[in-house]
Amino acid sequence: MTGSGLGCPSWPTCTSSSLSTTSELGLHGAIEFGNRLLAVVMEAVGVLLVLAVRRHAPRLTRLALVQALVVPLQAVIGGLLVLSDLNPYVLILHFLTSFPLVYCAAWLLWSLSPATASPAILSPATQAEASVPPPMRTLSVLLVVSAAAVLVLGTLVTGTGPHAGDPDVERLPFNPLTVTRLHTDAVYVLVGLVLAALALTWGTSLRRWALLLAALVLGQGALGYWQYFHGVPPFAVAVHVAGATAVFTTAVWLQLSSRRTTPA
Repeated sequence: MTGSGLGCPSWPTCTSSSLSTTSELGLHGAIEFGNRLLAVVMEAVGVLLVLAVRRHAPRLTRLALVQALVVPLQAVIGGLLVLSDLNPYVLILHFLTSFPLVYCAAWLLWSLSPATASPAILSPATQAEASVPPPMRTLSVLLVVSAAAVLVLGTLVTGTGPHAGDPDVERLPFNPLTVTRLHTDAVYVLVGLVLAALALTWGTSLRRWALLLAALVLGQGALGYWQYFHGVPPFAVAVHVAGATAVFTTAVWLQLSSRRTTPA
């Protein structure tokens, strides 16, 4: 969004002669190198997470390993992205690779949360509210798949739009109006599934998550239309991408909560 995608023109070093950014690279170099430093911080947290989970909840170690393994994979894809001069297909892969990490992070957090207790260990007074209608399990999976489809089509919209990370980078060879319409159609499907989820969960403890998902999807739709008719300003796109992550994570949380599995 800031045009800093090639702020560090080389990889794994920032320039051919410097590991870090230099004053000549200015703000763009600081943003790109800062992104790389954040990856180092995330990997350190991922390793610590694996050690903590192995000690306190060993059956969830595989979920923690995803956090520690996806970050270096992302670093390699990010390097290929720089070396390919921000190829839009590599950029899409770089973005979408984040979502297995997001899914497993939500799954791990859900599994460790006392708020996700199954009806079997709740008091009789709250068991009825906590029960999940059987169709909700299938619907919750469809919600995650639909949210993922919206994400993928959203990357095509961004890939044909004006924000390429650098003014001289190639864009996807698609009609922007066509891919935008496909993305919008996928959002309509997601809205329908969210409304169905609201109806199924209205008398249960899952209602608040369905309401949150509905609010996020409606907010995303409104922002999407606004940015389309206002020239796709960079800040709005950044908020839209963050909102997409929130929609996906909430859909995942709703799907996990529909399983009624006792947490660790």
